[in-house]
Amino acid sequence: MTRRAVARILMYLSLIAATVIVLLPLGAVLLTSLKSEEEMAKGSGALSLPEDPLNFANYVTAFQDGRMLSAFGNTAIILVVAIGGTVLIGSMTAYAIDRFTFRFRKIVVALFLIAALVPGVTTQVATFQIVNSFGAFDTLWAPILLYTGTDIVSIYIFLQFIRSIPLSLDEAARLDGASAFTIYRRIIFPLLKPAIATVVIVKGITTYNDFYIPFLYLPSQDHGVISTSLFRFKGPFGAHWETISAGAVLVILPTLIVFLCLQRYIYNGFMRGATR
Repeated sequence: MTRRAVARILMYLSLIAATVIVLLPLGAVLLTSLKSEEEMAKGSGALSLPEDPLNFANYVTAFQDGRMLSAFGNTAIILVVAIGGTVLIGSMTAYAIDRFTFRFRKIVVALFLIAALVPGVTTQVATFQIVNSFGAFDTLWAPILLYTGTDIVSIYIFLQFIRSIPLSLDEAARLDGASAFTIYRRIIFPLLKPAIATVVIVKGITTYNDFYIPFLYLPSQDHGVISTSLFRFKGPFGAHWETISAGAVLVILPTLIVFLCLQRYIYNGFMRGATR
């Protein structure tokens, strides 16, 4: 009983320590966003309480001067189109790999794995030239194409779920005269709801938080997204950390709300995909 009690105490202490480590930077950003310029000039500590807890002037400045409304709109367009394309292409690819027999099938799967292991930075010169030759540079199509066409992880998530669907369903549908596409559309795709939810959430958060691709392919302020709009505060607000923190809070809130509402789909999706 003593060992169990000690183990339980250590477990809770480790959980509390991990929670503090995760929440401490977020708390510092939130407190800083509520402070005035005068407070920051006095050398106010990052974790000190603001004089006026209801001071939201920094949020107004960040939202207006950072053109965050336009950034949210551009980000939403990229998310909807890229995630929709990822779900469609990823599920179709996984269906073809699992259900069809063709030459070099194992080689194709191995190439997908190799592509996932290659760092994206090493191929950016060639990727940039291809995107530029298509005329997609400095348009929303550049990040949409890159996010849609490079998600190998989603293919493997769909592949794990499709392998859990019995082949007898396909055979029964073929006896009724259904084609391969009809089987995918009416049988396979509706059964992939847990996998789709997992891919949508993981891909959405990754795309929302990405900075490298929008910064490289969308230099114009008219096509700015959330991450690049926040980065632009380094210019006119280079030393105004209260405004930068307010912009960071505005960026964090949507993903935090979505994650808290849909976290069970993430855990359930990964657990089901890992055990089948």
